[in-house]
Amino acid sequence: MTSNTTAPGAATTHPQARRAIISSSIGNALEWFDILIYGAFAVVIAKQFFPTGDDSVSLLLTFATFGVSFFMRPLGAVVLGAYSDRAGRKAALMLSIMLMTIGTAMIAFMPSYASIGLLAPAGIALGKMIQGFSAGGEFGSSTAFLVEHAPHRRGYFSSWQVASQGISLLLAAIFGAVLNNMLTPEQLASWGWRVPFFFGLLIAPAGIYIRRHLDEAPEFKESSEKTNAPLRDTFTSQKLRLLIGSGSVIMATVSVYLSLYIPTYAVKQLGLPAWSSFAAMSVAGLIMFIGSPLVGAASDKIGRTPFMIVSSALYIVLTYPMFVFLTNSPGFLQLLLLQTVIGVLMTMYFAAMPALLADIFPVATRGTGMSLAYNIAVTIFGGFAGLIITWLIDFTGNKLSVSYFVIFGAVLSLIASVAARYVLKLR
Repeated sequence: MTSNTTAPGAATTHPQARRAIISSSIGNALEWFDILIYGAFAVVIAKQFFPTGDDSVSLLLTFATFGVSFFMRPLGAVVLGAYSDRAGRKAALMLSIMLMTIGTAMIAFMPSYASIGLLAPAGIALGKMIQGFSAGGEFGSSTAFLVEHAPHRRGYFSSWQVASQGISLLLAAIFGAVLNNMLTPEQLASWGWRVPFFFGLLIAPAGIYIRRHLDEAPEFKESSEKTNAPLRDTFTSQKLRLLIGSGSVIMATVSVYLSLYIPTYAVKQLGLPAWSSFAAMSVAGLIMFIGSPLVGAASDKIGRTPFMIVSSALYIVLTYPMFVFLTNSPGFLQLLLLQTVIGVLMTMYFAAMPALLADIFPVATRGTGMSLAYNIAVTIFGGFAGLIITWLIDFTGNKLSVSYFVIFGAVLSLIASVAARYVLKLR
C-alpha cells in the first residue's frame, strides 16, 4: 500500500494528465477561494450579518458560522467519498462543484441583516453549510482522481491540489488588498466584499464544463479492488490508518488557516492597515503555488514523511519567536517575513501530505478514507481555528496565544508523520 503500488495499465498520456490536473485543481481552487474570502473579509461580514454592538462578539459569531459549516464536512466526506468509491471519481467531482456553486451564490446575493433581519445570518449559515458538505467530498475525490492517473508520480500530481490552494490564497489576498485600498469603508461594507464571491461564480461554469468532459481515473477503472460498502470497510479494517491519516492533515490545516487568520490578527490585535496584511498574505500564496509541485516531485524520490517531519519540527521551534518578533515591533516588513516563513513551512508540509494520504488507503476505499481523514482534521483544527484563536486571545489577554494553537497542531502532526513512516512503513 505504498506509493510504489500500481494498477496495470494505469499510466496516462500527457493530454489526459493535463486535463486531470486542471479539472481537479479548478474545483479545489474554487472551494478554497470561497472559504478564504469569507475568512479574509470576516471583519466586514461580521458587521453586515452579525451586528451585536460589540465588535469582538460579532467577529466570534462570524467565525462560529464559519466553523459550523465544517460540521457538514464529515457528512459530505461520508456521502460524496463513498459515492466516488462506488460511482467513480468523475461523478463525485461533478456533484461537489455544483453544490459549491450553489453555496457561493447564496452568500454572494444574500441581503444584509439591516434588510431582512435574522434571515440574513441564517441564509449565510445555510450557504456555508452547503459549501461545507461539498468541500467534504471534494478533496478526497479530486486527490484520488489525480493520483490514480499517475501512480508512480503521486507526489507531483497530488501536489497540484496544494498549488491550487496557493492560487486561491494569492487571489484572496489580492482581492483583499485591492478592495481595502481602493474602496472606502462604506463602499466595502455596502458591496465591495461581494465582488470576490461574484468572481468565484464566474469560475464555476468553466470547472463544471471541464469536469463533464473528463475520462475516469485509469487506476480506479482498472482496479479489481471494489467494494459496495467503503464506509464500513474503512471503519472496520482501517481504523489505525484513518487515525494516522487524520493526524497527518492537522498541520496542513493549521498552516492554511493561520495564514488566513493573520489579516484579522494584524488589523484587530496589532492595528496594522488591512491592505498591508493582505499584501503579506499574497506572498504565502505565491510560495505555495510555485513551491508545491517542486516539493511534490521531490517527495516521489525521497518520500513524503521527511518533508512533513522537518516542517512540523520547525513549526514547534519557530512559531512562538516569530509572533514575539511581530508583536514587539508590528509593521509591514515584519508581517511580510512572518508570512514568508509560514509560506515555506506550509508548502513543505502540505505539498507532500496528499500523496501520503493516497499511500495510506487502498483504491477500494481511497475516496472515503481520504475524505474522512482530511475532513475530521479540517473540521476540528480548521473550521474553528479563527474562533479558538480569537477566544484564546480574549481569554488570556495575550496576543501570543495564537502560537500555542499552532504548536499544539504541529506536535500532533509530528507524531502522525512519524507513525506513518515507522508504523505503516510508508516513505
